[in-house]
Amino acid sequence: MSKRLEDRVVVVTGAAKGIGKAIALRFAEEGAHLALFDLDAEGLAGVAAEIAGMGREPVVIVADATQEGDVIQGIDQVFARHGHIDVLVNNVGGGGSGRIWDLTVDDWDAVMRINLRSMFLFTRAVAKPMVERRSGRIICLSSGARNGTVWNAYHYGASAYSTAKAAVHGFIRDMAIELADYGITVNAIAPGPIDTELAGPYLRAMDEQGLEFAPSRMTPLRRLGTPREVADAALYLASDESSYVTGITLDVLGGR
Repeated sequence: MSKRLEDRVVVVTGAAKGIGKAIALRFAEEGAHLALFDLDAEGLAGVAAEIAGMGREPVVIVADATQEGDVIQGIDQVFARHGHIDVLVNNVGGGGSGRIWDLTVDDWDAVMRINLRSMFLFTRAVAKPMVERRSGRIICLSSGARNGTVWNAYHYGASAYSTAKAAVHGFIRDMAIELADYGITVNAIAPGPIDTELAGPYLRAMDEQGLEFAPSRMTPLRRLGTPREVADAALYLASDESSYVTGITLDVLGGR
């Protein structure tokens, strides 16, 4: 039985842990050739070892996704190995909480940089080669926070992160239109409360504290999502099954 991403070349940013790791492993199961980007060399090595156990040898690139030179050099390495890129998953992102009156300009800029600058740099690096091949899939990670995540906004404040993730939707809408003539689809995934290594303990603590607006209480499915569930959504958008889907943000929110 053929696999859904058999021999396709996939770049995943932020692949050392959490959702990025889950996407890399899920895509490897479906036959993809992976190129993994992250600053966490140890974490990347662990993911690469798991993928190698599936019979695939990923390209491993320790790089800063917000640095133009790092991105260009890293993408060049992928082309040197495989000659093309079929799928880009812009997973790098993040941001801390804080009331608007407590945020510094540096705080704000740091969140925009990691979420938006990285997405721009990687997308720019692969767009022209995909145009030349008239084929490609670009998937960006947004968040349910793009509409204001109640538990973060109400209890702690998260305006910078919410703003950045809302911008992802605008970016993919424009890119989907720009690249449509070339057979390239551009979509986003918006995860809700996901039980990753970093977010899981924080989210469960809010539930355990019995806060008025807690993640599980505010989510109709009454539980945290898993990284694998987000990876399955990414797999759909990377596969031929989504060939007529572009410019959308797919919610993986447990009904919220």
